[in-house]
Amino acid sequence: MTYKTAFAALADPMRRTILEQIVKAPRSVGEIAQGLPISQPAVSQHLKVLKEADLVQEERVGTRRIYHANSAALGELRSYVDDMWRATLTSFSDEIDKQKDAT
Repeated sequence: MTYKTAFAALADPMRRTILEQIVKAPRSVGEIAQGLPISQPAVSQHLKVLKEADLVQEERVGTRRIYHANSAALGELRSYVDDMWRATLTSFSDEIDKQKDAT
């Protein structure tokens, strides 16, 4: 998984909605499409992008394809964001300390 590809995939609000559904429970394309304002083929296209970003995985069960979240990839993505957040907070804290020392 590349972070750039993952973030690009998640930039689309509909893909985020689809991923949120899949994180809650594995689902088929038809199950995902229920209640969404897009067609089943459109859901399939979004799933293709999420799959290429390695955020979801596909499992064949008979004639159906069940999609589930790739927990390892989501964990890596979370660690990446956590590291950036930590670095940002550290920089912010360092800047505040510098300003306090200057006064």
